Amino acid sequence: MASQKTSKEEITFSAEVYGAEPEFVGREVSVFDTTLRDGEQTPGVSLTIGEKFIIARQLEKLGVDVIEAGFPRSSPGEKQTVKKIANAGLDPQVCGLARVLKPDIDACVDADVDMVHIFVSTSDIQRLYTIKKSREEVLEMAVDAVHYVKEHGLRCMFSAMDATRTDLEYLVKVYTAVEEAGADIINVPDTVGIMTPARMRRLIEAIVERVSIPVDVHCHNDFGLAVANTLAAFEAGASEVQVTINGLGERGGNADLAETVMSLHCLYGAKTNIRTQFLVETARLVERHTGIPICPTRPVVGDNAFAHESGIHTAGVIERSDTFEPGVMTPEMVGHVRRIVVGKHAGRHAVNKALVEAGYFPDDSQLTEIMSRIKELGDKGKRITDADLFAIADSVIGAGEEEERVVDLKEVTVMTGNLITPTAVVKAVVGGIERTKSDTGVGPVDAAVKAVQSMIGEETNIKIHDFRIEAITGGSDALADVIIGVEDENGHIVSARAAREDIVMASVDALVSALNRLLKKQA
Repeated sequence: MASQKTSKEEITFSAEVYGAEPEFVGREVSVFDTTLRDGEQTPGVSLTIGEKFIIARQLEKLGVDVIEAGFPRSSPGEKQTVKKIANAGLDPQVCGLARVLKPDIDACVDADVDMVHIFVSTSDIQRLYTIKKSREEVLEMAVDAVHYVKEHGLRCMFSAMDATRTDLEYLVKVYTAVEEAGADIINVPDTVGIMTPARMRRLIEAIVERVSIPVDVHCHNDFGLAVANTLAAFEAGASEVQVTINGLGERGGNADLAETVMSLHCLYGAKTNIRTQFLVETARLVERHTGIPICPTRPVVGDNAFAHESGIHTAGVIERSDTFEPGVMTPEMVGHVRRIVVGKHAGRHAVNKALVEAGYFPDDSQLTEIMSRIKELGDKGKRITDADLFAIADSVIGAGEEEERVVDLKEVTVMTGNLITPTAVVKAVVGGIERTKSDTGVGPVDAAVKAVQSMIGEETNIKIHDFRIEAITGGSDALADVIIGVEDENGHIVSARAAREDIVMASVDALVSALNRLLKKQA
């Protein structure tokens, strides 16, 4: 029987391939970012004026339409921060939050914002147990507040706090009343995150049918449904979405900007003003300033978002990336890089590719032996770094002549103590030239790593991507196992590990090893 060959077909992916309805394709959606307001309410996060201003500048670069800069009435410092951002001449509108109280609105006006976002509780549970007002009183306060904002010539957004637990007829009555009073846009907050996508869609459809001004949504992530509920609201007719960088916010956080925007673009074919190539850059900047780490498995911006280890996956991705990636979203679109990770689940294609890129060319039997050793290490629970892979390859293939090291460490001296700023002096031969560098840090390890990094920084733009102590044995002579990853300006990442009783030397050894591997790969 004659064998049949499958012909190669060119397949292209778009939102239509994924079943996006024509009514969504090309629809424009505004992005309202509340990282500086609701995001700062993340437990443990407190930003300085300078940090909030840096983030505001980055949000402008990212292309958000509205920046909610803060709650001016909450403190003098907050009012000062909002005013600084409002007067910075940024492209996005700058918004300030206010309760339906004149002093709150006055604080926003004094802060020179473009828009005042007023809110009041409308659900029975919040109305009765927090503000202790009747439905009639809440309605009157809302209308009066809208009038007061409009008297000052500012745009007004009105939020019915806890809208998703509010009686629908009363909720619509409040929204239509504030529309008649002059509100420019209404916000529907899922304040405690209890909606499901189907219920959210029905609610927004009911509201959109009854009001003529734009509808915005603000979804919390208590059940992990914030992005899904936001997308359901978009399907129902909402034209603006409230989001935060990295999903920061009260309790479980808010709808994540990157996930929401990339879903709108890639799965619906909708349009926003977001410059998606800056998504990863923005996520990492906010991570640094808030101290809230990005989970490696976080969609779009996490370290593992475009990383592959499984043999079946890596074989497909090496042949064509969209075999095991969405296709409509590539790492380049969001400012990321694709990584093939070597581990116990890795296949021959991935391991061979990593070795060839590093200058190793194993034959079939050698590759089989290398695979066997990798899986043996993985089964013991060990994370396999590039240094491990190359050490195995050297052992199996044969190292041959001694490889030339770009960085050859000679000496490390560290000074520390109660009255001394931790200082490290590092001597090394770099590219055949002996150099000595010193630097200070928050501790001896930090000082030593900075000294090595500054020594290399003169030739190339390499930064530390990852630093961790994987394991420490017990006892006074504890063995420190340090893993360091370094990244070049093109997004290539190489990691290495070192184990010593001296944690400073283990850190420096791992860093130098990773640097040599990366510089060798560049060469």
